Amino acid sequence: MLWLMTILRNKTFLWLLLLVNVFGTVYGYIWYIPQLRNTPPQFLLFVPDSPTASLFFCFVLIAFILNRNWPIFEVLAIITLFKYGVWAVIMNLLTLCVSGDLPWEGYMLMASHGAMAVQGILYSSFYRVKLWHIVAGAVWTVHNDIIDYVFMQFPVYSRLYMYIQDIGYFTFWLSIISIAIAYYFTQKTNRLSLDYKFD
Repeated sequence: MLWLMTILRNKTFLWLLLLVNVFGTVYGYIWYIPQLRNTPPQFLLFVPDSPTASLFFCFVLIAFILNRNWPIFEVLAIITLFKYGVWAVIMNLLTLCVSGDLPWEGYMLMASHGAMAVQGILYSSFYRVKLWHIVAGAVWTVHNDIIDYVFMQFPVYSRLYMYIQDIGYFTFWLSIISIAIAYYFTQKTNRLSLDYKFD
């Protein structure tokens, strides 16, 4: 495990991970453009779920590169990266089951979103999150579910529309699990220092 912590603290690795996440964030927002064109202005901030999650993590990485912690971004990142990473993998698998096929982009999205779910947790030992940050992150996350499944601004997977109520129920409980994971990995595990990550 020591070798992994050494890699995670390495400045070059942090820069590479930041570049990958910036690219993924930009790609994600581009993917959402067709839906955003038809989104009421008051919901625009809450519709692009996955790219916003990776944007939160970009801020976490920038803070690490500056040898700092920005806890509100840390908690938002760990919750939303896990939630939307797992969510996208499940939705693409469900699309494959319903339609019998999945374009190559679907497999690419499963790989990238699976990595999203992991990276937020991998860095959790370096976070400096307090309980009020978790409460704030929980409010953001559940509020986002309300926007998606009460105001019907959910990500568009046209072949899955017939299952939207089930998906909304699953997403709510995935949010609860993600919040619990954030609590465990930021409050119940050992904290590590960022001080020597640039050695």
